[in-house]
Amino acid sequence: MYRSHVLICGGTGCTSSGSERIIEAMEKELAANGLENEVKVVKTGCFGFCTLGPIMVVYPEGAFYSMVKVEDVPEIVSEHLLKGRIVTRLLYKETVDEEGKITSLDETDFYKKQKRVALRNCGVINPEDIKEYIAYDGYQALGKVLTEMTPEDVIQTIKDSGLRGRGGGGFPTGMKWQFAAAQPKGQKYVCCNADEGDPGAFMDRSVLEGDPHAVLEAMAIAGYAIGADRGYIYIRAEYPIAVKRLQVAIDQAKEYGLLGDDILGTGFNFSIELRLGAGAFVCGEETALMTSIEGHRGEPRPRPPFPAVKGLFGKPTILNNVETYANIPQIINKGADWFRSFGTEKSKGTKVFALGGKIHNTGLVEVPMGTTLREIIEEIGGGIPGGKKFKAAQTGGPSGGCIPAEHLDIPIDYDNLTAIGSMMGSGGMIVMDEDTCMVDIAKFFLEFTVDESCGKCTPCRVGTKRMYEMLEKITEGQATMEDLDKLEHLCHYIKENSLCGLGQTAPNPVLSTLHFFRGEYEAHIRDKRCPAGVCKNLLTYVIDQKKCKGCTLCARACPVNAITGKVKEPHSIDPAKCLKCGACIEKCRFGAIEKR
Repeated sequence: MYRSHVLICGGTGCTSSGSERIIEAMEKELAANGLENEVKVVKTGCFGFCTLGPIMVVYPEGAFYSMVKVEDVPEIVSEHLLKGRIVTRLLYKETVDEEGKITSLDETDFYKKQKRVALRNCGVINPEDIKEYIAYDGYQALGKVLTEMTPEDVIQTIKDSGLRGRGGGGFPTGMKWQFAAAQPKGQKYVCCNADEGDPGAFMDRSVLEGDPHAVLEAMAIAGYAIGADRGYIYIRAEYPIAVKRLQVAIDQAKEYGLLGDDILGTGFNFSIELRLGAGAFVCGEETALMTSIEGHRGEPRPRPPFPAVKGLFGKPTILNNVETYANIPQIINKGADWFRSFGTEKSKGTKVFALGGKIHNTGLVEVPMGTTLREIIEEIGGGIPGGKKFKAAQTGGPSGGCIPAEHLDIPIDYDNLTAIGSMMGSGGMIVMDEDTCMVDIAKFFLEFTVDESCGKCTPCRVGTKRMYEMLEKITEGQATMEDLDKLEHLCHYIKENSLCGLGQTAPNPVLSTLHFFRGEYEAHIRDKRCPAGVCKNLLTYVIDQKKCKGCTLCARACPVNAITGKVKEPHSIDPAKCLKCGACIEKCRFGAIEKR
């Protein structure tokens, strides 16, 4: 029996900033102080507050140590774990009150408006120990459905809950399961989409790293509901920690009789295999994903027939993403009414977002559907750094759109986002400030889409390339207003004629920025000016003669000798030579250099 537990984040984010070394140092220091049998070190999944990593939480006190360094470990052990004196200077400031007492993490701005359902065990348990998952009601839902519910009961519960697919489409999960269950008996499959290709998205990865058994349990429940005995998890090979923990979880579940033959003595058989993806964005589309699992090049297939009728290996198949599955066990345990008790009328439950970009608190947040964009950005996210103004938030990745400041108070759910030209997507949310060029952002996402198009259909293969070229002309100051009209026309053509969701949604970033920020496009074309000062071809670097002190730092930093001037006299920049690299601005101490 341990008197203290030290939870250290072992997710990808904290691992990349050195948490493995902190775990090693902690175990070594505990042994040196004779505490190895009194204090247990637990490597958990992601806590969500990625800005503060590496993170360490010590229980029973709940002391939340942030940005921990290896050199901090001896002090934490000697002072806190040996002498019982919490090292307050290393704690996250919001968890210490004016009297120096520890306050709950749930009371901090980052966590108090969150409701963790899909992320409930992340940062709480050791994801590589099935006993810890079971201690938190793990596999209780599977036991319940196998012993107390019929497959029809399970599907009805999921339908009644209002759960919709968290992978982007938002299709009702229970209805999808019902379609597959209605197919004639025979071989059927349950698939999990863990491909997660959106730039800036890491929700599914974090669930798999922090709570892999929740997904395995949910897939087994789905298998029972539709009459399938086999499942596949399609996960990108770039997620080595998630892959490892999933395999460990599968092996442990088999050992405990929770996967395999005759589960819990009920006669139900269900096995799960991993399939590694090579990073193709198009394989996030359901038919392309299944084609890849079959061993073929990942390309989409025409629909209908839909996968519930003819999917993997030509058999009835359901496909849900990681976050969708992570909700299932709790819906079974707590009931459909519990899940329906939060969210909006048509979007029930919670949604996990990967909050990134120009925001103080980057990380994972899980909020009830209907939470406003303002609450996420200003309260949970802590606002925009450097006193800058919020300009837009990109949701849905390359398939989504940009939400401007005028819609900051919109309640976030599937229908509201679609109504303003964006989409929920898998949950990436990239925040942009006033220094962001919206034309450049649209070009960034188009470049990604062009790169990731499988090339099967002409509208996507050729159309996205032409769109990108038009955007490039605009950012280089070579476009005309006629080009802008052609761009918009092409967007609608590609949406209507592409084979799969990748091409059908590829124009969304362009269309949403054209709708809300058309003035920026026109400034690039008519005025040959980038209002945000981002597009290099439209910039001119100028030295303010009144502010320049002639210190020569800018001239020495310039790689092409474009800056001239004598010591203690105002300098000037030759625009013909200037590379617009910005090295001079970084060196100037007097704010004398401007981008125009």
